[in-house]
Formats: sequence, structure tokens, C-alpha cells
Amino acid sequence: MIEADYYELLGVQKGADDRTIKTAYRSLAMKFHPDRNPGCGESEAKFKAINEAYDCLKDPQKRAAYDRYGKAAFQNGGAGGPGPGDFGAFSDIFDNIFGEFTGRGRGQQQRSAAMRGADLRYDLELSLEEAFTGKTADLEIDVSSGCEKCAGTGAEPGAQVQTCGTCHGAGQVRMQQGFFVVERTCPACRGVGQIIADPCEPCLGTGRVERRKTLQVKVPAGVDEGTRIRVSGEGEAGFRNGPAGDLYIFVHLRAHELFKRDGTTLYAQAPISITTAALGGEIDVPCLDRKGCTIKIPAGTQSGKQFRVRGKGMPALNHGGHGDLVVQIEVETPVRLSARQRELLEEFQHLEGSENNCPKSRGFFTKLKNAWDELTE
Repeated sequence: MIEADYYELLGVQKGADDRTIKTAYRSLAMKFHPDRNPGCGESEAKFKAINEAYDCLKDPQKRAAYDRYGKAAFQNGGAGGPGPGDFGAFSDIFDNIFGEFTGRGRGQQQRSAAMRGADLRYDLELSLEEAFTGKTADLEIDVSSGCEKCAGTGAEPGAQVQTCGTCHGAGQVRMQQGFFVVERTCPACRGVGQIIADPCEPCLGTGRVERRKTLQVKVPAGVDEGTRIRVSGEGEAGFRNGPAGDLYIFVHLRAHELFKRDGTTLYAQAPISITTAALGGEIDVPCLDRKGCTIKIPAGTQSGKQFRVRGKGMPALNHGGHGDLVVQIEVETPVRLSARQRELLEEFQHLEGSENNCPKSRGFFTKLKNAWDELTE
């Protein structure tokens, strides 16, 4: 087993982007592929090492764990938990033990060359308006698709596909470890169970190539931050005509300048003038349905008062109906008064004598005076 830094194995810098890593991997995989170097143990070890490196670095979560902890992230007790193959080893042990009694041991089964493709993730950013109405999104993704030249078989047209002589098509080889017999992935065919004498050059015998694909995905109304949409069969193509993986779309919402969202409830602040707050009136509030709504403001409304408008919130995802819109009133103090406005306000100030005018402020100062008198007695 080659012990080396994953980035050094692929010949890329630590901060390299995904495309650079893919390009480096494809070049090295073509060079050291076992089918191109039959019987060469060094090439086989190198090919296995670069595959291990690429499997780690192409996955954002695995790559982040590797950058922080190195290979210890994938070992028992490491920060990343059990590494690739740790659970497989125990599974192999139990499968062999109980398989002997049931007659279903892995070594007795012929392994299929086709393997399912990996799932993909796509992060989709939407405005609150788009989340309210739903939309059809056009997505461009780089994905492994079926190779057209070999029709997904991985072999050049007319080339022979032979059963692996090392594992006899099982994809696994048995190894004695103390009292246990453990099965491991066959190093000759990499668990496929078959050897291609002349692998297809564009896909390196995998039956798939990297392509940019455009998809149209319907995003339903009511999606929220973190909503996950599964698109079946739009992930990476399977290995040698295996079934494709799935595409998972994760929704992210941009901040809105007017509304804040909590589930299906929308919150907004509406400034009103002192005169409207004191005398009462009506205000028009915009809504995401573009119809708007009118809120009646009773006389004497205080700043912070909330009004609930039923059915003007976000649609409930997959359930129908809408949440509510909650509008919080903010009484706005006028600035840059004209001479006449100042005169009227001063006149109003002289007339403030009734306890009904500002009961909260009058009550506050009365309590404050009583507290001060108690302290000075």
C-alpha cells in the first residue's frame, strides 16, 4: 500500500479546485490502469492509491476532514469516524461466518460488474418571491454520464470482457486473519469481477465520462431554507451500465428587504405617522401575492402593536393553504418641521393635561416620583 499525501499522489496543490483534481486523476488513471499494465504490481498499487485519493478529495466533506486531520480522519477513533472499509471488514467477517450456515457466502456468488452511480448535491439559491410562487429552475451540472463510444460497457467495440482470474468473478478474495477468514475487494478487478482486455479510451473502462448537463427542475411553492428536493436518476451514471445515482437539490433563500419568514408566517414592519397613530386610519401593505392588503389602524395605536392578516403568509409545502402575515407598527417621529407644524405641536404640548393622552408615560413618571420620595424619606 502506497502511503503518501493525497494531493501529492494526484500532483495537485492543496487548494486546487474540483476540475483540476478531476483532470489530474483522469490522466493518472489512464497511465496506471491495470488493464494497460497487466502483471505490473507497482502500477496496480499506484492505481489503487490514486483512486483512494480521488474518492476522498472529490467529496467536499471527506476533503475537509482530510485537510484537518489527514488519514486519521478515516481510521477508527479518528475525527472522521470509521474509514472506508472498516465497516466492510466486519460485514465480511459476519457474512462469511453466517454465510457458511445459510449457503449464501459472498464467495459463492457471481458479482455483477454494474454498480450504482454516486448521488450528487446542488445548492439552489432562490428569492422569497420565487419560494412563494414556485418556479422551474434550469440547472447546469458537471456529471458522469454514460459513455457513447462503448455504450456504457467500458470496453472498446469488439473487445472481450473476461471473468477475473484472481477472484473468479466474485469481486472478493479471501484472506486468513488469525481464526477468521476475511473477504477483501479483489485487487485485480477492483471488485468488479471482470477484466476488460481493451478498455474504452474515453472512459478508461468505467463506462462513463464527465459532461456538463442542463436540467429543468420544478421547484414547488412553499420551499424553505434547507428544503431538499430529490431528482431520481439524475446523479452520476453507474459503473459499466449500473443504475444512475440521484440528484439532491438543497434550497437556500436570499434575505428579503421587507419580509422575514418563520415557517409559513411572514413578518413585516410598517412605519406610520404620529397623526395616524393618534387619530387612526388605514395603511396599505404589500404582499407576496401582489394583491396587497389594507390594515385599519385604530386611534391611539402604540409603536410595537402587531396586526395579523390571515392567509397572506407563505404557502404550506405539499399541504395547501397559506400562513399569516404579521405586521408590526412603528410610530415614526417627524423631522424637519415647518414653522407652522412646530407651532401646532407646541400648542398641543400646552394642552396635554388629561391622563388619557399618554397614560403609559404619565404612569411611569408617577411611579418614578414615588420611588424617589421613598428613598429621600
